Amino acid sequence: MPLNRRDFVARSAATAAGAALVGGASVAAAQPAAAVSKPKKHAVTESFTVLGTTDLHGNALNWDYFTDAEYDDNDHNDVGLAKISTLVNRIRKEKGHHRTLLIDAGDTIQGTQLSYYYARVEPIDQGGRHAPVHPMALAMNRIGYDAAALGNHEFNYGIPLLRAFEKQCHFPLLGANALDARTERPAFPPYVIRKVRTHCGRHIRVGILGLTNPGIAIWDKANVQGKMTFGGIVEQAKVWVPKLRAAGADVVIVSAHTGADQVSSYGDQLPWPENAGVAVAEQVPGIDAMLIGHAHVEIPQRIVVNKKTGRKVVLAEPLKWGERLARFDFDAELVRGCWQVTGVRSTVINSNTVPEDPAVVSLLAAEHKKVVAYVNQVIGTCKEALSIAEAPFRDTPIIDLIGRVQVDTVKAALAGTAYAGLPVLSQVAPFNRTAAIPAGQVKLRDAAGLYIYENTLEARKLTGAQLRDYLEYSMRYFAQLPVGAPVDKAKLTNADGIPDYNFDSVYGVSYDVDISQPVGRRIVNLSYNGAPLDPAAEFVLAVNNYRANGGGNFPHIAAAPVLWSNSEEIRNTMIGWVKAKGAIDPADFASVDWRLVREGVPVF
Repeated sequence: MPLNRRDFVARSAATAAGAALVGGASVAAAQPAAAVSKPKKHAVTESFTVLGTTDLHGNALNWDYFTDAEYDDNDHNDVGLAKISTLVNRIRKEKGHHRTLLIDAGDTIQGTQLSYYYARVEPIDQGGRHAPVHPMALAMNRIGYDAAALGNHEFNYGIPLLRAFEKQCHFPLLGANALDARTERPAFPPYVIRKVRTHCGRHIRVGILGLTNPGIAIWDKANVQGKMTFGGIVEQAKVWVPKLRAAGADVVIVSAHTGADQVSSYGDQLPWPENAGVAVAEQVPGIDAMLIGHAHVEIPQRIVVNKKTGRKVVLAEPLKWGERLARFDFDAELVRGCWQVTGVRSTVINSNTVPEDPAVVSLLAAEHKKVVAYVNQVIGTCKEALSIAEAPFRDTPIIDLIGRVQVDTVKAALAGTAYAGLPVLSQVAPFNRTAAIPAGQVKLRDAAGLYIYENTLEARKLTGAQLRDYLEYSMRYFAQLPVGAPVDKAKLTNADGIPDYNFDSVYGVSYDVDISQPVGRRIVNLSYNGAPLDPAAEFVLAVNNYRANGGGNFPHIAAAPVLWSNSEEIRNTMIGWVKAKGAIDPADFASVDWRLVREGVPVF
């Protein structure tokens, strides 16, 4: 592995940051981007392009490992770095390689079975000379990335694996607000400065500042607590943008793993917002453009006016998974020996418009083949076909399967303890609307497709009153629908943008959800074992670590007593459960315990 190149990049980034990394540098005032103006008649001008991806989530090839087929969705999107590579090559040919930079805004090494395999099955941090190279590092090195910001999912597998991935990349992983808990200094390079060659000999120095999401402190608490802290995105941008300008950057681009301005999923558990892209552009002078991510939305171009300077900042977010490539086109003018930005525009390009780059496909052929074989292992059988398609609207057997596995696991863990006599319930959510388990043979990918996140399992203690609050909060997911109004399934769920993974039902209790009522008054007929739920009764809730740590900002759960926790992914727990049972029989676990109603009348 050519570590010398990576070491050179790391040293270059550190040199650019200079003494700022040890807190001893003087900080110059930020140099704001020049106002957009028409170039003068004999002005020296140049143009260059910055390309960007975000939220790749382990998608190197246009392949769905859960279905073992080429990826496709209702909008006919394609995914993967092999597609991105073709687009990048075309634009480099158009603009010139020396006038094109390529960056990423995070969430790279989690999300597919390809990335999971090289984190857990054949991990890249296993040590020794024969440790594999992560497929995402292979592909991104081949394409030629200049820098990538850290995403929150980079921390899912622990800091050692992230460090191993960092060593394998030929470009720096940036995180100005990812701080060493002991020294309170950046644990990763805060920024890097790249040079764009020009005709006049005075190169354009493009500073790329990387920022990650402060929610990591909640979502991956087990992996980062006591090791790293994560400051506010706006606050750290205010620190580092001036340092970038002082280091000689003519242009400043922020690559941040944060959405534009969506509501924080963790509420007020942290003093900093989860989605701060617009706030950074408005509050921090000296930024020319921002590549943002995390929210999985498509923003071709959004213009934000900085409140202090009146300058315009261009934001773009290229959806997710390599479905889009962001393109920022810059115009610059040489003014008194310094380059100033005179114009920025952005757009996004759909990757389904081009074929995969055969060089990237060939590069990853062995890794792809190995993972395809892994996901096609037969782990058991199922007596009937199960689908998750209607799980957002009704209690379905495939969701009950998750609940049963989690209840069985927690009961076994608490056996012989002081909590063994408490009733065990389970939190479940419809993570993947395309998940299905066929009748007959069940393969590993069938179970893995049902639980697509690397969550682990915990047991927390709640009262009956707290469970009611928990369920009431979850039912914000449904739009209010008066009695007699027509039911449109497409508009019934995901109210206020609430994602499917934040719609929890609770396996083990029975209740109705009256969607004709306002939020907070929807849970009716809540019962346990056929009797009304006692508000004072104590229960054990089997819950994933994301929710237990405060993800989604559900009431009571983050502060609830921890009775047990596990380091194994729930996905693997499910696979092991199916292997041990041999056969999945819905008669053993499925029951209709909740339903949507309007004044007592079932909606479906």
